[in-house]
Amino acid sequence: MFYTCNSNKKDVAESPVKIIFDSDFGPDYDDVGALTILHAFADSGKAEILATMASNKYALVAPAMEVLNIFYGRPEIPIGSPKSKGVNIGCWQHWTDSVVAKYPHTIDSTAQTHDAVQLYRKILASQPDTSVVIVTVGFLTNMQDLLISKPDSFSPLNGMDLVTKKVKKLVSMAGKFPEGMEFNVKEDSLASKYAFENWPTKILFSGFEIGEKIHTGIQLINSAVQNPAKEVFNMSIPLAAEDKNGRMSWDQTSVLVAVLGTKVGFTEQFGTIQVDNSGYNRWISDSEGKHSYLVFQKTPEKIREIIEQYMMHQAVRK
Repeated sequence: MFYTCNSNKKDVAESPVKIIFDSDFGPDYDDVGALTILHAFADSGKAEILATMASNKYALVAPAMEVLNIFYGRPEIPIGSPKSKGVNIGCWQHWTDSVVAKYPHTIDSTAQTHDAVQLYRKILASQPDTSVVIVTVGFLTNMQDLLISKPDSFSPLNGMDLVTKKVKKLVSMAGKFPEGMEFNVKEDSLASKYAFENWPTKILFSGFEIGEKIHTGIQLINSAVQNPAKEVFNMSIPLAAEDKNGRMSWDQTSVLVAVLGTKVGFTEQFGTIQVDNSGYNRWISDSEGKHSYLVFQKTPEKIREIIEQYMMHQAVRK
């Protein structure tokens, strides 16, 4: 099956999936591919992007996110970031510096953005019940902070009740299955532990072992496409020998299944994740569990082809 990505025709049979995208956007560059394919889904009417959230306090995270939002014609998308504790990790490939220097943006630093928890509460309160899918491809800082948030002017509900009422599911690039230590979980391990133990809706995990086998970017950089993702992958792939066949593609899979569902090329293993204080995760299988992780049904190469097509999406001029 071929999944078109450059059409601007809306699917009248299905409503777009309402997405809040939460990312560390900097320590790696698969985040750029993930946000690119999310905009491709939005252009085809499959997704509605409610917000792009930073889970990383690094100064260029929000400006780089805004670059893509503006490039794809959605400058109005709000951006939030942690305002108290939080991880601050820069970009060793310096792709954030490059895209921020080249492309239009209005935000100069992540610190200038909305408080992530307030923005989450504002958006969730305004949406229909059980309608929002949150996609996290970074640290779980904002998820913990949202769950422990208090009633405010946006909603009389506390964070747990607000999530229960408004969120359909959480899709997370986190963990290694059936067990292991994974970067997104480890960097703010206590937030990860709290979020996964207390999150009230279904959680679907795309684990380390999934993206590790899917290498994207070579087709993109060899194409005639002109978009920020191509520039980022073209700049970053040569910097690491392990990327010679393309970058491991963890974050794109989370967006892919959040919008298209697991039928795009996966099955699910159900159960419950357990995370210790160090960030190490283990899995307890349970057919009735409200957690699940992705298992390949199609080959990694078939998934790569789908992801690569969406990453080659060019802006639809409006």
